[in-house]
Amino acid sequence: MMKLGKILIFTLGCMLATTSQAYPQNKEQLDEAQAAKRAKQQVDGRVLKVEPQKDNYRVKVLQKNGRVVTVDVDKKSGKVRPSKDNKDRK
Repeated sequence: MMKLGKILIFTLGCMLATTSQAYPQNKEQLDEAQAAKRAKQQVDGRVLKVEPQKDNYRVKVLQKNGRVVTVDVDKKSGKVRPSKDNKDRK
């Protein structure tokens, strides 16, 4: 029974460590590499360019179908959303 408790505590600790790395705290901000990774996961393509903005990163991603999509990645929250100034849309 004691061994199971230790395993549960270890597992919980690992989960908390992973969560804290995935979602930065208020004082931390994502860097360009982290923003590119999030954009790549969301859009499923190859990152072409990362441009720092005031509160976010503008990331251009080439999708497998050949379409270029621009998304904004919030520096604090890490949320990915379509760019407000999306020139790539038709």
